[in-house]
Amino acid sequence: MADEIDDAFALPFPIELIIQETPRSLQSKNAKAKEDWKAMVRQVAKNFIDTHREFTLLDDRPLAAKILYFAPAPMEGDIDNIVKLILDGMLKTVYLDDQVIERITAQKIEPGIVVEFASITDTLEQAAGTEPPVVYIRVDDDLSWREVA
Repeated sequence: MADEIDDAFALPFPIELIIQETPRSLQSKNAKAKEDWKAMVRQVAKNFIDTHREFTLLDDRPLAAKILYFAPAPMEGDIDNIVKLILDGMLKTVYLDDQVIERITAQKIEPGIVVEFASITDTLEQAAGTEPPVVYIRVDDDLSWREVA
């Protein structure tokens, strides 16, 4: 059961991030590039949180993550290979343990592919309108997807 945290100290979910870089693959043999990528994800997440809260406490509430990669050209690797490094990059900044991630949605959007979003936030609209490569990340504590009709 997730610990109850005062709203003044809780993370400001949803957390939406835009990173204007090509994501690194878990399959890469370049360990430094992978660590640098995770550090960049961590810093972008920290910057987002710092603009919303002076101090936060992390808890163990279940979360969902959405990762959209707007690629500048057809993607050479597999979309699933970028997910782990992004999630690892947010460790200790957005959550204490990535086991709290219950749902992950990942999608590559290559040139010429038209995608329609059922709903779009200002941040997602900004990501979609930015020259690729762009990675859009959303972490949310909304678990309405758990509901069974």
